[in-house]
Amino acid sequence: MKIAEIRELSTKELLERVDAEVVAYDQKKINHSISPMDNPSQIKQQRRLIARMKTELRQRELNNK
Repeated sequence: MKIAEIRELSTKELLERVDAEVVAYDQKKINHSISPMDNPSQIKQQRRLIARMKTELRQRELNNK
């Protein structure tokens, strides 16, 4: 998901997406510790996606004050 796509989402949708992505990220980490993934860089990509979403939420929070 690109940053432009993240910015198009409403705040409520963005919060829901962050929660869903965190759950998926945790599940990937657990699965990877049990049996290694074919492409472990997916974990890093998902972590960065979560960070992008949280950054956008924080920017919105600061702009609304």
